[in-house]
Amino acid sequence: MLVVPVVEFFNYLFILYSGLIFITYVYIAFLSVLELRDYINKNRFVDYTGMLTFDRLPAISIIAPAYNEERTIVDNIKCLLSLKYSDYDIIIVNDGSKDRTLELIIEEFDLIKSNIVYPVEIETAPVRGIYVSRNKAYNHLMIVDKEKGGKSDALNAGLNLSQKELFLAIDVDSVVESDALLRMVKPFIDQQDRVVIASGGVVRVSNSCTVVHGRIEQVQFPTNFWAQFQVLEYFRAFTLGRMAWSKVNGLLLISGAFGLFDRKRAMIVGGYDTTTVGEDLELVVRMRRYMHEVEKKKYKVAFIPDPLCWTEVPESVRVLSRQRNRWTRGAIETILKHKKVLFNPRYGFIGMISFPYWVLFEWLAPIIQLTGTLYVILMALLGLLNVKVFLIMLAFILSFMLMYTYFAIFYEAYTFNKYKGVNYLFKAYFMATIEVIIYQPLNMLFSIDGNISAFFRRKKKNWGEMTRKGFEPTTK
Repeated sequence: MLVVPVVEFFNYLFILYSGLIFITYVYIAFLSVLELRDYINKNRFVDYTGMLTFDRLPAISIIAPAYNEERTIVDNIKCLLSLKYSDYDIIIVNDGSKDRTLELIIEEFDLIKSNIVYPVEIETAPVRGIYVSRNKAYNHLMIVDKEKGGKSDALNAGLNLSQKELFLAIDVDSVVESDALLRMVKPFIDQQDRVVIASGGVVRVSNSCTVVHGRIEQVQFPTNFWAQFQVLEYFRAFTLGRMAWSKVNGLLLISGAFGLFDRKRAMIVGGYDTTTVGEDLELVVRMRRYMHEVEKKKYKVAFIPDPLCWTEVPESVRVLSRQRNRWTRGAIETILKHKKVLFNPRYGFIGMISFPYWVLFEWLAPIIQLTGTLYVILMALLGLLNVKVFLIMLAFILSFMLMYTYFAIFYEAYTFNKYKGVNYLFKAYFMATIEVIIYQPLNMLFSIDGNISAFFRRKKKNWGEMTRKGFEPTTK
């Protein structure tokens, strides 16, 4: 019968894919440990505050798009104003907010409309005005008020106004550590044998943390069920995943919430792509392509493992599903735009390893997981399922997933230990245990929905609004 060879083919295919995942993730964990160890040994005794006395630090523009951020906008700007760095400015881009975002900024920081000339190197939605403060304490703060064009468009507006060597793209609701700029800029100073075109940093979850005047006063494990899962997810993605890719200079993604870039090269490649919702991934890939195709110099995309940025994550399934749908669409759009890179030796490691990884394990993984689930159900209905072998395989896969997350929790506690106490560890390990039966299947479904949106629904190039809780009030 034809059925038997087909069944055997799919059995071997799923076993091969599972084995490939296992080997890849073990190798990623190994590389991450090596890179983190090297980073800690190299920077253990660095006096970052002492860097302020350096004769020449690259000047930085912080560009923060804002859309309906009235809950946290003032505290977040105060946080940015208090960063430790010798030469930086802050460009807040109000992207057509419908709430009191602009009004609150004007009131708090004593802003007036300026006659500064707005250079248009990259086309954006119309700019309605540029505001500066009459208070000299805020002379490095500028506000761009423009019509709504989306996050990418807002970042491009900030790029147009910026004149610094580097720019830091952040989400305006993020809370940034006071020495973040000094740590992020260090790879640009340290590298002698290659050009650093971008630098990323670890992003942590701010939900339930105590924030005072735009600063994290006390780190707490979130009380919200869904936010707790995302803490674990961020551990895997940043502490393990991106550290490993940084080790082999294969990093393709710098989080849109927190990334430092070479402005000149970002402008040469045309700034952020406004036709995709995955502008952070797409820009890094495009800048990497530029370095291979045009400059042909040795270069690096660096990554800093210190937890430097804290951001609020979704606390409801509805908002979480929209976010993950958007992430999936962004990845698909970038992969299709740059499909030329796939298995192309011209692009070196990223063409042969990094980009195929994104295709196989970021884009196709949820599709393969769903296909495998439906396949098992079909085999069971046809009476062709070897239950004993299936249960052994399932136990192995679930155990590996658990151990990987357990290791990520342990390694974060061992290295940076931002979340304190035994109670946190008990909660984290418990959430990791139930994550495999609740959160990860949901994430798979969200990604499948993102694939459906990418290919069969009308594309929406918007922000993907997220209802924010804001920071807990404090009397301090």
